[in-house]
Amino acid sequence: MNPNPFERSGPGLGLRRNPRAGWILAALLPLGFPLAASTGPSGPVRVLQWEGEVERPTFGSYVGEPDIAPELLTEGFLAAHPDIRWRREGLHAFHHKRYDEAHTMFRRAASYADKASMAMLAEMYWKGLGVAQDKPMGYVWMDLAAERLYPNFTILRESYWGQLSKAEQDAAIDRGQALLAEFGDDAAKPRLERILRTEGRKVTGSRTGSVGFVRIIPMTGPMAGKGTTLRADDYYRKDYWEPARYWVWQDEVWKAPQKENVDVGDVEPVKAGD
Repeated sequence: MNPNPFERSGPGLGLRRNPRAGWILAALLPLGFPLAASTGPSGPVRVLQWEGEVERPTFGSYVGEPDIAPELLTEGFLAAHPDIRWRREGLHAFHHKRYDEAHTMFRRAASYADKASMAMLAEMYWKGLGVAQDKPMGYVWMDLAAERLYPNFTILRESYWGQLSKAEQDAAIDRGQALLAEFGDDAAKPRLERILRTEGRKVTGSRTGSVGFVRIIPMTGPMAGKGTTLRADDYYRKDYWEPARYWVWQDEVWKAPQKENVDVGDVEPVKAGD
Protein backbone atom coordinates (compact mmCIF):
# COMPACT_ATOMS: atom_id res chain seq x y z
CA MET A 1 0.00 0.00 0.00
CA ASN A 2 1.34 3.38 -0.98
CA PRO A 3 1.45 5.75 2.01
CA ASN A 4 0.59 8.65 -0.29
CA PRO A 5 -2.70 7.61 -1.92
CA PHE A 6 -2.41 10.23 -4.65
CA GLU A 7 0.96 9.05 -5.92
CA ARG A 8 1.80 5.50 -6.89
CA SER A 9 4.07 3.40 -9.06
CA GLY A 10 2.63 0.06 -10.05
CA PRO A 11 -0.37 -1.80 -8.62
CA GLY A 12 -1.15 -1.98 -4.95
CA LEU A 13 -3.28 -0.63 -2.19
CA GLY A 14 -3.74 3.10 -2.00
CA LEU A 15 -4.24 2.88 -5.77
CA ARG A 16 -5.27 6.34 -6.93
CA ARG A 17 -4.19 7.83 -10.19
CA ASN A 18 -2.26 11.07 -9.91
CA PRO A 19 -4.34 13.74 -11.68
CA ARG A 20 -1.13 14.95 -13.33
CA ALA A 21 -1.05 11.63 -15.19
CA GLY A 22 -4.38 12.45 -16.83
CA TRP A 23 -6.84 10.78 -14.43
CA ILE A 24 -9.00 11.88 -11.58
CA LEU A 25 -10.93 9.57 -9.29
CA ALA A 26 -13.73 11.60 -7.79
CA ALA A 27 -14.95 11.14 -4.22
CA LEU A 28 -18.65 11.55 -4.87
CA LEU A 29 -20.78 13.42 -2.37
CA PRO A 30 -24.09 11.68 -3.11
CA LEU A 31 -23.03 8.53 -4.98
CA GLY A 32 -24.71 8.13 -8.33
CA PHE A 33 -24.60 11.75 -9.47
CA PRO A 34 -23.13 12.03 -12.99
CA LEU A 35 -19.78 13.70 -13.33
CA ALA A 36 -18.70 15.99 -16.12
CA ALA A 37 -15.40 15.71 -17.94
CA SER A 38 -12.83 18.37 -17.21
CA THR A 39 -9.35 19.45 -18.26
CA GLY A 40 -6.20 19.05 -16.19
CA PRO A 41 -2.65 20.40 -16.52
CA SER A 42 -1.72 17.68 -19.02
CA GLY A 43 -4.92 17.68 -21.07
CA PRO A 44 -8.39 16.11 -20.75
CA VAL A 45 -9.11 14.40 -17.46
CA ARG A 46 -11.18 11.23 -17.42
CA VAL A 47 -13.72 11.14 -14.61
CA LEU A 48 -15.11 7.82 -13.47
CA GLN A 49 -18.90 7.60 -13.35
CA TRP A 50 -21.16 5.38 -11.32
CA GLU A 51 -22.48 2.72 -13.71
CA GLY A 52 -25.31 1.21 -11.67
CA GLU A 53 -25.61 -2.38 -10.56
CA VAL A 54 -24.31 -5.15 -12.82
CA GLU A 55 -27.39 -6.74 -14.33
CA ARG A 56 -28.14 -10.20 -12.93
CA PRO A 57 -30.91 -12.16 -14.66
CA THR A 58 -33.64 -13.49 -12.39
CA PHE A 59 -35.53 -16.74 -12.96
CA GLY A 60 -38.13 -17.10 -10.22
CA SER A 61 -36.20 -17.14 -6.96
CA TYR A 62 -32.93 -17.86 -8.75
CA VAL A 63 -30.49 -15.00 -9.38
CA GLY A 64 -28.03 -15.70 -12.16
CA GLU A 65 -24.66 -14.49 -13.29
CA PRO A 66 -24.18 -11.72 -15.86
CA ASP A 67 -23.68 -13.14 -19.35
CA ILE A 68 -23.98 -16.76 -18.16
CA ALA A 69 -27.10 -18.74 -19.00
CA PRO A 70 -28.51 -20.44 -15.88
CA GLU A 71 -28.35 -23.88 -17.46
CA LEU A 72 -24.54 -23.53 -17.62
CA LEU A 73 -24.21 -23.27 -13.85
CA THR A 74 -23.91 -26.99 -13.23
CA GLU A 75 -21.81 -28.58 -10.50
CA GLY A 76 -19.06 -29.20 -13.04
CA PHE A 77 -19.01 -25.59 -14.20
CA LEU A 78 -19.00 -24.21 -10.65
CA ALA A 79 -16.25 -26.61 -9.59
CA ALA A 80 -14.10 -25.02 -12.29
CA HIS A 81 -15.09 -21.48 -11.27
CA PRO A 82 -14.79 -21.24 -7.47
CA ASP A 83 -14.86 -17.45 -7.67
CA ILE A 84 -18.42 -17.61 -9.02
CA ARG A 85 -19.42 -20.56 -6.83
CA TRP A 86 -18.46 -19.00 -3.51
CA ARG A 87 -19.73 -15.54 -4.43
CA ARG A 88 -23.13 -17.05 -5.24
CA GLU A 89 -23.13 -18.93 -1.96
CA GLY A 90 -22.12 -15.75 -0.16
CA LEU A 91 -24.85 -13.66 -1.77
CA HIS A 92 -27.46 -16.27 -0.89
CA ALA A 93 -26.35 -16.28 2.76
CA PHE A 94 -26.07 -12.49 2.86
CA HIS A 95 -29.60 -11.91 1.58
CA HIS A 96 -30.89 -14.30 4.24
CA LYS A 97 -28.88 -12.36 6.87
CA ARG A 98 -26.60 -15.30 7.64
CA TYR A 99 -23.70 -12.89 7.78
CA ASP A 100 -21.12 -15.21 9.38
CA GLU A 101 -21.64 -17.71 6.58
CA ALA A 102 -21.61 -14.95 3.96
CA HIS A 103 -18.30 -13.63 5.27
CA THR A 104 -16.72 -17.09 4.93
CA MET A 105 -18.04 -17.58 1.39
CA PHE A 106 -17.00 -14.12 0.18
CA ARG A 107 -13.52 -14.61 1.58
CA ARG A 108 -13.21 -17.91 -0.27
CA ALA A 109 -14.29 -16.25 -3.50
CA ALA A 110 -11.86 -13.39 -2.85
CA SER A 111 -9.01 -15.88 -2.66
CA TYR A 112 -9.75 -16.59 -6.34
CA ALA A 113 -9.55 -12.90 -7.33
CA ASP A 114 -13.29 -12.20 -7.24
CA LYS A 115 -13.53 -8.43 -6.95
CA ALA A 116 -17.27 -8.36 -6.29
CA SER A 117 -16.79 -10.54 -3.21
CA MET A 118 -14.07 -8.18 -1.98
CA ALA A 119 -16.51 -5.30 -2.34
CA MET A 120 -19.10 -7.23 -0.32
CA LEU A 121 -16.53 -7.86 2.42
CA ALA A 122 -15.74 -4.15 2.38
CA GLU A 123 -19.40 -3.28 2.94
CA MET A 124 -19.68 -5.80 5.76
CA TYR A 125 -16.71 -4.33 7.63
CA TRP A 126 -17.74 -0.76 6.86
CA LYS A 127 -21.26 -1.28 8.23
CA GLY A 128 -20.52 -3.95 10.86
CA LEU A 129 -22.60 -6.72 9.26
CA GLY A 130 -21.61 -10.07 10.76
CA VAL A 131 -18.31 -8.61 11.95
CA ALA A 132 -17.31 -5.85 14.33
CA GLN A 133 -17.45 -2.54 12.48
CA ASP A 134 -13.96 -1.77 11.24
CA LYS A 135 -13.83 1.07 8.73
CA PRO A 136 -10.09 0.86 7.99
CA MET A 137 -10.55 -2.81 7.12
CA GLY A 138 -13.57 -1.90 5.03
CA TYR A 139 -11.39 0.49 3.08
CA VAL A 140 -8.69 -2.18 2.62
CA TRP A 141 -11.15 -4.62 1.09
CA MET A 142 -12.66 -1.97 -1.17
CA ASP A 143 -9.19 -0.94 -2.26
CA LEU A 144 -8.55 -4.55 -3.26
CA ALA A 145 -11.89 -4.64 -5.07
CA ALA A 146 -10.80 -1.53 -7.02
CA GLU A 147 -7.41 -2.95 -7.98
CA ARG A 148 -8.44 -3.20 -11.66
CA LEU A 149 -10.07 0.24 -11.55
CA TYR A 150 -13.59 -1.07 -12.06
CA PRO A 151 -15.52 2.20 -11.83
CA ASN A 152 -18.11 1.38 -9.17
CA PHE A 153 -15.60 -0.15 -6.78
CA THR A 154 -13.12 2.66 -7.37
CA ILE A 155 -15.74 5.31 -6.63
CA LEU A 156 -16.77 3.55 -3.42
CA ARG A 157 -13.14 3.27 -2.37
CA GLU A 158 -12.63 7.00 -2.81
CA SER A 159 -15.77 7.69 -0.82
CA TYR A 160 -14.52 5.43 1.99
CA TRP A 161 -11.11 7.10 2.04
CA GLY A 162 -12.62 10.53 2.41
CA GLN A 163 -14.59 9.41 5.46
CA LEU A 164 -11.56 8.04 7.35
CA SER A 165 -9.61 10.06 9.86
CA LYS A 166 -5.87 10.45 9.34
CA ALA A 167 -5.23 7.80 11.99
CA GLU A 168 -7.68 5.41 10.28
CA GLN A 169 -6.04 6.04 6.91
CA ASP A 170 -2.63 5.20 8.36
CA ALA A 171 -4.07 2.05 9.97
CA ALA A 172 -5.62 0.95 6.67
CA ILE A 173 -2.33 1.39 4.84
CA ASP A 174 -0.46 -0.58 7.47
CA ARG A 175 -2.99 -3.39 7.87
CA GLY A 176 -3.62 -3.74 4.16
CA GLN A 177 -0.20 -5.16 3.36
CA ALA A 178 -1.00 -8.70 4.51
CA LEU A 179 -4.31 -8.81 2.63
CA LEU A 180 -2.67 -7.47 -0.52
CA ALA A 181 -0.11 -10.28 -0.36
CA GLU A 182 -2.85 -12.90 -0.05
CA PHE A 183 -5.74 -11.51 -2.10
CA GLY A 184 -4.17 -9.12 -4.62
CA ASP A 185 -4.28 -10.16 -8.26
CA ASP A 186 -0.63 -11.23 -8.27
CA ALA A 187 -1.45 -13.92 -5.71
CA ALA A 188 -5.11 -14.67 -6.37
CA LYS A 189 -5.31 -14.83 -10.16
CA PRO A 190 -2.85 -17.77 -10.46
CA ARG A 191 -4.98 -19.81 -8.02
CA LEU A 192 -7.99 -19.58 -10.29
CA GLU A 193 -5.95 -19.99 -13.47
CA ARG A 194 -4.60 -23.35 -12.26
CA ILE A 195 -8.14 -24.61 -11.70
CA LEU A 196 -9.39 -23.28 -15.03
CA ARG A 197 -6.58 -25.06 -16.86
CA THR A 198 -7.09 -28.33 -15.00
CA GLU A 199 -10.87 -28.39 -15.35
CA GLY A 200 -10.69 -27.03 -18.89
CA ARG A 201 -8.63 -30.03 -19.95
CA LYS A 202 -11.29 -32.34 -18.51
CA VAL A 203 -14.11 -30.80 -20.49
CA THR A 204 -12.16 -30.43 -23.72
CA GLY A 205 -9.88 -33.47 -23.66
CA SER A 206 -12.42 -35.87 -25.21
CA ARG A 207 -13.59 -33.47 -27.92
CA THR A 208 -12.29 -33.08 -31.45
CA GLY A 209 -13.62 -30.91 -34.22
CA SER A 210 -16.77 -28.83 -34.09
CA VAL A 211 -19.29 -29.13 -31.27
CA GLY A 212 -21.84 -26.85 -32.87
CA PHE A 213 -24.51 -29.57 -33.12
CA VAL A 214 -23.82 -31.17 -29.74
CA ARG A 215 -26.45 -30.59 -27.07
CA ILE A 216 -26.00 -30.95 -23.31
CA ILE A 217 -28.75 -31.77 -20.80
CA PRO A 218 -27.87 -30.22 -17.41
CA MET A 219 -28.18 -32.85 -14.67
CA THR A 220 -27.26 -30.44 -11.86
CA GLY A 221 -27.73 -26.74 -11.22
CA PRO A 222 -30.80 -24.47 -11.29
CA MET A 223 -32.15 -25.84 -14.59
CA ALA A 224 -31.72 -29.57 -13.88
CA GLY A 225 -34.81 -31.66 -14.52
CA LYS A 226 -36.60 -28.89 -16.40
CA GLY A 227 -36.15 -30.29 -19.88
CA THR A 228 -33.55 -27.67 -20.73
CA THR A 229 -30.76 -28.29 -23.20
CA LEU A 230 -27.80 -26.13 -24.11
CA ARG A 231 -25.42 -25.95 -27.01
CA ALA A 232 -21.99 -27.39 -26.29
CA ASP A 233 -20.21 -24.41 -27.78
CA ASP A 234 -22.01 -22.18 -25.26
CA TYR A 235 -20.76 -24.33 -22.40
CA TYR A 236 -17.26 -24.56 -23.89
CA ARG A 237 -17.07 -20.85 -24.70
CA LYS A 238 -13.40 -19.92 -24.44
CA ASP A 239 -14.17 -16.83 -22.37
CA TYR A 240 -15.13 -19.19 -19.53
CA TRP A 241 -12.19 -21.60 -19.73
CA GLU A 242 -9.06 -19.90 -21.08
CA PRO A 243 -7.45 -17.81 -18.30
CA ALA A 244 -6.38 -14.87 -20.45
CA ARG A 245 -9.81 -14.59 -22.05
CA TYR A 246 -11.54 -15.12 -18.72
CA TRP A 247 -9.98 -11.97 -17.25
CA VAL A 248 -10.92 -9.99 -20.36
CA TRP A 249 -14.50 -11.21 -20.00
CA GLN A 250 -14.52 -10.24 -16.31
CA ASP A 251 -13.34 -6.76 -17.27
CA GLU A 252 -16.16 -6.46 -19.79
CA VAL A 253 -18.76 -7.53 -17.20
CA TRP A 254 -17.63 -5.14 -14.46
CA LYS A 255 -16.83 -2.22 -16.77
CA ALA A 256 -19.95 -2.60 -18.90
CA PRO A 257 -21.68 0.76 -19.45
CA GLN A 258 -25.08 1.25 -17.93
CA LYS A 259 -27.88 0.33 -20.30
CA GLU A 260 -29.82 3.25 -21.74
CA ASN A 261 -33.61 3.59 -21.59
CA VAL A 262 -35.57 5.45 -24.24
CA ASP A 263 -38.92 7.10 -23.47
CA VAL A 264 -41.11 6.80 -26.55
CA GLY A 265 -44.20 8.39 -24.96
CA ASP A 266 -47.75 7.14 -24.75
CA VAL A 267 -49.46 5.11 -27.43
CA GLU A 268 -51.57 7.34 -29.69
CA PRO A 269 -54.28 6.28 -32.17
CA VAL A 270 -53.41 6.73 -35.80
CA LYS A 271 -56.10 7.53 -38.35
CA ALA A 272 -56.22 5.67 -41.61
CA GLY A 273 -54.11 7.39 -44.21
CA ASP A 274 -51.76 9.03 -41.70
